[in-house]
Amino acid sequence: MYVIRLADGTLRVPQSLSSDDGRLIGNAYVEISPGDPDYDRWLPESLTEEESAERRRRWLEENDELEREFLAFKAEQDS
Repeated sequence: MYVIRLADGTLRVPQSLSSDDGRLIGNAYVEISPGDPDYDRWLPESLTEEESAERRRRWLEENDELEREFLAFKAEQDS
């Protein structure tokens, strides 16, 4: 999950919620507006919605070799 920077400057920061024993309950985004104390900390790593979509598109188009390597590794582990 990426920190997403909206057109109005608001940041959507990923946040996970886990149980007391460490099990993941869920993932969500928390919106942080300019002026929020944590805003400057998250801003440098934020992506626009367009940049995020481009990364997602590239990953889907360019992951074939990585997927083949993983499947070969998995087959090796299963045998």
